[in-house]
Amino acid sequence: MNILVTGGAGYIGSVAVEQLVMAGESVIVLDNLCQGHRQAVHPDALFLKGDLKDTIIVDSLFEQYDIDAVMHFASHTLVGESMHKPFLYLRDNVLNALNLLESAISHGVRKFILSSSANLFDSPEQIPIKATERIVPGSPYGESKYIIERYLHWFEKIYGLRYASLRYFNAAGASEERGEHHEPELHLIPIVLQVAQGRRDKLTVFGNDYKTPDGTCIRDYIHVTDIAQSHILALNALDKGSRSYNLGNGKGCSIMEVVSTAREITGHPIPVEIGPRRSGDPDILIADSSHIREELGWTPRYPHLRDIIESAWKWHSAHPDGYDF
Repeated sequence: MNILVTGGAGYIGSVAVEQLVMAGESVIVLDNLCQGHRQAVHPDALFLKGDLKDTIIVDSLFEQYDIDAVMHFASHTLVGESMHKPFLYLRDNVLNALNLLESAISHGVRKFILSSSANLFDSPEQIPIKATERIVPGSPYGESKYIIERYLHWFEKIYGLRYASLRYFNAAGASEERGEHHEPELHLIPIVLQVAQGRRDKLTVFGNDYKTPDGTCIRDYIHVTDIAQSHILALNALDKGSRSYNLGNGKGCSIMEVVSTAREITGHPIPVEIGPRRSGDPDILIADSSHIREELGWTPRYPHLRDIIESAWKWHSAHPDGYDF
């Protein structure tokens, strides 16, 4: 298949491109490099620099290439930022997706994979969180993903578009060639490893009085290649119908468990400072991924925190400046 991957120069998108190329697919990447890195794109993928808000570029892409399916990763993704810049998320994320969908449908594309978010579930009624859990977005970011999911619902009914929405929790880890590089870095595991590298003096933990065994928040970490593989499995199963899936390992780890594991792997003490709580941080978030496991046979290759952090440490050690080389 000829597969268009939007945001394919970003952290998760670039690993998905890598996995698609390894599976023998023909991949076209569209990325504006606002958050992505050109060096992260697999050399066997065709890279095009462009923005989804430019409908001329988007239309010309579908006219020039015989695209069979779309994987949509391109998005503003910071929950905290979306609380301060809601228009950036509720306008750009939504309108860019609509531009993409309108052009794809008008050019006969009927397969679409959305990289969605577990931020759809701000107040889950049960943990682990099932795919059937009521949707109450936790931020404008989560709301933007939910709006796009609703678009997909209607476009299936009206145009026959087959889709899958993959709602995942904390992406982490690295493949051999591709890892996590954000400016600024706001994700826990790369920040912890930056302390081990000497790029930061300490880790600030925001609160240690949560209702968890060690008082720090528990999250469900999932390896980035396992996320990529779930997208490929979902794409190959679209002929069976559209679906929404939650992704996770089903076992949460606390912040201090992440720190303790990173200390063992890196041999660095990784000093920790306890700061005040951040508003809106739930005690525990864990996914129930039984739906995708049962329907598609998805099984994470890296279910253990140690394997996830080891892969990230290996990549960061080989790329101390990330993609800035």
